[in-house]
Amino acid sequence: MWVKLCCLLLYFLALFVLARVFEAVAWYESGFLATQLVDPVALSFRKLRTILECRGLGHSGLPEKKDVRELVEKSGDLMEGELYSALKEEEASESVSSTNFSGEMHFYELVEDTKDGIWLVQVVANDRSPLVGKVHWEKMVKKVSRFGIRTGTFNCSSDPRYCRRRGWLKSTLIMSVPQTSTSKGKVMLKEYNGRKIEVEHIFKWITAHAASRIKTIYSSEHLKEEWNKSDQYRVKIYLFANLDQPPAFFSALSVKFTGRVEFIFVNVENWDNKSYMAEIGIYKTPSYILRTPEGIYRYGNNTGEFISLRAMDSFLRSLQPEVNDLFVLSLVLVNLMAWMDLFITQGATIKRFVVLISTLGTYNSLLIISWLPVLGFLQLPYLDSFYEYSLKLFRYSNTTTLASWVRADWMFYSSHPALFLSTYLGHGLLIDYFEKKRRRNNNTDEVNANNLEWLSSLWDWYTSYLFHPIASFQHFPFDSDWDEDPDLFLERLAFPDLWLHPLIPTDYIKNLPMWRFQCLGVHSDEETLETFQDSESDSDGENKEVFSSEKEASEDDELNAFHRRAGGEQRCRVETCSCARKRCRREPYGRKARSYGSCSTAGDVEPDWSAWPSEMLHCTECVVCLENFASGCLLMGLPCGHVFHQNCIVMWLAGGRHCCPVCRWASYKKKQPYTHPQPLSDDSPS
Repeated sequence: MWVKLCCLLLYFLALFVLARVFEAVAWYESGFLATQLVDPVALSFRKLRTILECRGLGHSGLPEKKDVRELVEKSGDLMEGELYSALKEEEASESVSSTNFSGEMHFYELVEDTKDGIWLVQVVANDRSPLVGKVHWEKMVKKVSRFGIRTGTFNCSSDPRYCRRRGWLKSTLIMSVPQTSTSKGKVMLKEYNGRKIEVEHIFKWITAHAASRIKTIYSSEHLKEEWNKSDQYRVKIYLFANLDQPPAFFSALSVKFTGRVEFIFVNVENWDNKSYMAEIGIYKTPSYILRTPEGIYRYGNNTGEFISLRAMDSFLRSLQPEVNDLFVLSLVLVNLMAWMDLFITQGATIKRFVVLISTLGTYNSLLIISWLPVLGFLQLPYLDSFYEYSLKLFRYSNTTTLASWVRADWMFYSSHPALFLSTYLGHGLLIDYFEKKRRRNNNTDEVNANNLEWLSSLWDWYTSYLFHPIASFQHFPFDSDWDEDPDLFLERLAFPDLWLHPLIPTDYIKNLPMWRFQCLGVHSDEETLETFQDSESDSDGENKEVFSSEKEASEDDELNAFHRRAGGEQRCRVETCSCARKRCRREPYGRKARSYGSCSTAGDVEPDWSAWPSEMLHCTECVVCLENFASGCLLMGLPCGHVFHQNCIVMWLAGGRHCCPVCRWASYKKKQPYTHPQPLSDDSPS
């Protein structure tokens, strides 16, 4: 996960650097920057009209270029970036879709239940033609869609009873806007009563109703009263301009941010005394002033802060976000990070996509699960202060120059999705190249595996899982019954124990303690070899004598062992200490043992308990194979404290028996460590 996060951060850094390169290239070719102001006098009449349409100002009654230029100057400063965006939006010939309502419930869900948007609906009465023709309606849809206004058509033939109840007996236009200034309030429906059925007149009717929701100030006394008033709105945005009504994009934003940001229009057209404006720091008009509890911010001074709907919408969203905005942002980031797995994973193409689907499902599930408690905590009343401090941090960070660059880059790449996807693909291919180069020397088979080989290995693993649910610790070859009898495969699928039995991974086995068994007084290998050579030169009569003496010594050893166990002592009498079940005995006549690694001395030999872990029980025999421990053999202990041969216990656990063979304690669970009892003193009775 951290590798993918680092790759995603590197990608964002590359996008930031690439945007600065594009700015440098544009400045080198044209000599202008995106933040540089444009003189409206140098623009053509068509470009000036395009700017007014993007800002939402009517120009139907202004035939002269001078009047259009003055209206552009009154609505705000024009930058190169805004001019480029407006011209690009005009050239785009994408058709905007319009909704066709199927009935009352569909209309209610989309129009009447929408609390933060504007709808324009054309109602077509029974046996009547629509109020706006098809050509003009398409122009109307394209014009109002720039400001986030959604459109639709309701044909009364689909639900005549609802039209009669509403009073829609003739074709008309319906506009829905929020009724109050509170978030998620009721909506009201306005019906068009104009005589002229033209696009410009209908648009003026829409903007007039939307502007009526904005608080308008006409005098300096009213401004002073409003400026010093404290109410529930923490963020306010003021427009100081010499206009009859605010631009359409400003009115549309006031509907979109209902309950979050208060929009105020200050009409300074007939003001004689502007001294109070100078007191609060307003020296020119038009000006867009953002007032927050932390201070005053002048919109339009940083990169990407244009006088348009998209630019101001992204600015206000970052300044006063909703929980839904944060969730969508986290969803996009998590999925971008998950898609990095497609390039980090090496091997066959099908393997990459299988891993990608798994990663997408895991990451999105974790994201939704992590957001559920967050939404619950936000409903608690005593977390309001935490919420306010978080918003204050957002406001501080989003009024910096770096934040304005990030917003400008976001708008640039969102308007050029092909560039965004191509850079993401290029970044992923670079990651794939370096990751393949890093793994080439470590695992060549994984890097060079093709799709058929990986699918074959996946099928082998799946069939192995069906017949052997607990994976083996080692890869032992086995002959699958699936090749001989396919019916057994279907029976295994229907076997209930396969799904009810828990699948316990065997990774814990490598973390179990492991050490070598050692005896005190064991001879070296060379001495043992010499002993073996000397013993070969003995006669057959001596061998018989030794055998009879060994038999007697064995009986004596068993008797001594019984008395020593009663006294609490543990001795090792292993002769060869091998798994061939040979005993270590005291050799009669001072003879040495004959095998390699023997524990023989002149007296009894005791294991070296100092090499054992402190929490393990002392023993000299493996209860799995019922053989004594050999000197130098590998031992492995379980959490319960019992000790076994390493090979024996691994085979036991890998076969699906995840418990101790002695006490049945779970081999993957910790247990209270065993404390060895204190040894008895020498003078204690035996």
